[in-house]
Order: sequence, then C-alpha cells, then structure tokens
Amino acid sequence: MVYVRLHRRVRCPIVGRSARQANHMVDTPPQRMRNGPMQTLMIVAARSATGRCAAGVAALIAWLGSGAEARASWTVTNLHPAGATYSEIRGTTGTQQAGRVTVGNVIRASLWGGSADSWVDLSPAGSDSSQVWRTFGTQQVGRAFVGGVQRASLWSGSAASWVDLNPAGSTNSEAWGTSGTQQVGWAVFGTVRRASLWSGSAASWVDLSPPGSPFSEAFGISGTQQVGLANAGGVQRASLWSGSAASWVDLHPAGVSASLAWATSGTEQVGRTIVGGVMRAALWSGTAASWVDLHPAGATFSQALSTSGTEQVGQAIVGGATRASLWSGSAASWVDLSAFLSGSWAVTYAGGIWTDGTTTHIAGYGYNNDTERFEALLWTRVIPAPGAAVLLGLGGLLAPDGRRRR
Repeated sequence: MVYVRLHRRVRCPIVGRSARQANHMVDTPPQRMRNGPMQTLMIVAARSATGRCAAGVAALIAWLGSGAEARASWTVTNLHPAGATYSEIRGTTGTQQAGRVTVGNVIRASLWGGSADSWVDLSPAGSDSSQVWRTFGTQQVGRAFVGGVQRASLWSGSAASWVDLNPAGSTNSEAWGTSGTQQVGWAVFGTVRRASLWSGSAASWVDLSPPGSPFSEAFGISGTQQVGLANAGGVQRASLWSGSAASWVDLHPAGVSASLAWATSGTEQVGRTIVGGVMRAALWSGTAASWVDLHPAGATFSQALSTSGTEQVGQAIVGGATRASLWSGSAASWVDLSAFLSGSWAVTYAGGIWTDGTTTHIAGYGYNNDTERFEALLWTRVIPAPGAAVLLGLGGLLAPDGRRRR
C-alpha cells in the first residue's frame, strides 16, 4: 500500500502497493506520486487527521476526473513534405494521416504514414485541385475539381484509386467523412444543398435532407450514425441521422442561436453552438438536452471537430491566439496542445483524433513562425494505465480514523 504524507505527518493510505513498499513518503504541498499516470497531486489538508485523509482521497478522485491524464506528455511529429509550401492534416487513424499539401501552387489531396517522407499525392489525374478531409480504415474522402466541377471523392490509398461520388444531376458535391464502408457529405441539386450518404459509388447516393429543409450538410459518420447540420425553421441546427432523411434528430439546444455537429464516435457528437454571439465548442450524447458546453474559460471562440468517444479535439482562441485544443468531456478539462510544440508557432489547429486504447493520435497543423508557412502536425501520446483503477476498493479501504479496515 502506498501512503501519502499530509501536514503534521498524518498518514493516509491511498492504494497501490504493499506496506513494505510504503517507505518512500513525500510532504505536501505538493505531493509527488510515482504510480502510473499520477505524477503531481496537490492536497489541501483539513483540520483533523480523519479530515486530512478524506481530503487527500477526495483530491485524488478530483484529480483523476479533471482530465489530468489528458495532460500527459505528447510527442509532436512535423509531417510537412520536402518541397511543399503548405500542408495540413485533418484526419488520422493509427497508421495513416490525411489532408492536403500545396506543391507548385496546386492543392493536392494527401496521405501520410506517420512521417514527412511518407507523403503520398492522391490528386487524381486531370484534377485542378483536391483535398482530403477524413480517413478511416483504407478509405479517404474529400473533394476534387475535375472538368470544372467540385466532386465528392473517395480514395483507397493512391491517386489511381480515385472514385467520383458526384451524383447524377448534382452540380457540386463534397465528401466529409467515412466509416470505411460509407461516406457522408453534401450535394447540390438546383438551389438546394442536401446532406448526403454514399456507399462507395455515385449511384449509391442517399438524400439525408430533412423534409422542407432548404440547406443541409453531413460532416461525420461512425457506424450507422451520421451528423451535420440542417436549416429548419430558419435556424441552423446540429443534426443526427441513422441512414435516412426520416431518421433526422434535431440536436439544437435550447437557448442557442445556431448549432452544428462536425463528428460522431457513434455514442457522442461534437461541434459548435453560438450563444450570445460567441461560437462555443459543443458535445452531445444523442439528444439536444444532452448538450455540454466545452467553451474554455477566457476563450473568445471555440469549436470541437472530432471525438474518440472519450476525448474531443478542435480549436479555441485564448489570449488572442488560436490554439489546438483537447477536451475530456468538460470545459474545465481543456488542454492547450500548442504547449507541446517546440519552436515558435503563431496559430495551431487540431482536426482529428483516433485511439486504439494504447496510443492516441491527433491530427492538425499550425503556422510555423520560423519557416513562415503552415505545416502538418501529428500529436501522439501513449495512454497511461487507467487512473480510475487506483480507486478500486476505496469504499472499504478507509476507516473513520484513516486506517485500513481489518
């Protein structure tokens, strides 16, 4: 068992190791705990011995629930390819990153495998420009300008694999998300932009636009769930679908003037709302009533663009600078990802997050003041041992006098 020493040398058993290993004790504040992800814990001692121990446990619980694990060290890889004047990544899986690169004044849909020299140019033959927004499994989606028309596009790792998803009769289209088997985006028919779903071909197109909506777009997909926006009643509303226009769910929270959902994990959705004229990062769990405001204290703008199901990424303007941002379900959990960069960066953005349970990857980009250009960035973190495991057995661990029950 590990003991944490409080003021006046009151011992409080926390959890973790045998009594023989409890010899190393440190004073507070602060108290340093070398057990998995827990590194520094501030404990405010109460007036009694029992109070001090309870305060220590309470502080530990609060620390574990505050998003402190999200603040664990990140490594950052610069993916900017040689010869490029601009690069950004918008989506990532464990082995691939996708976005765009400008080479020779041409914007090129791009794919990486974790390093700058792994860059693959996905721009289709004959295209004027192209962009990838998301990647999942072996698929990448985005847009390509071919024959003077912007076309929703699908790739499978190479320029030659390009598939034109632009539906018959559409004058303009774009794909924003993929589940690996289906794709979402929008297509314009006449004067109406319609949220769209595909299953790998232009002919598979499904219209997701709610009845009567003059404007809708789908941006994210996970499994059978799609998210985006729909104009209904003259209001832009964050929207959720399950494969059809009839399945539309209005996520628009009460009291906001506009809302949008950018991505879904299948269980939670992320995006933004406008409250009092301020754009604010938003989180939902399938209903308008479940809305959580992620807007960090002191921020003047924020939005969440992707979610892993437990963590969310996007941007926030804090102190006048746009900062790549990470949340763990609450505004208070906000982490400034630009703090992990070396060198000088004017602005940074985070657009995608992916985890396999052992490693988390975040896709983004930023303006490098030293090179005077935007450069693609990949944040990577090995996930610490679950901090919640430290709390197992706490209910029966402490007696009123702060000692273990026998």
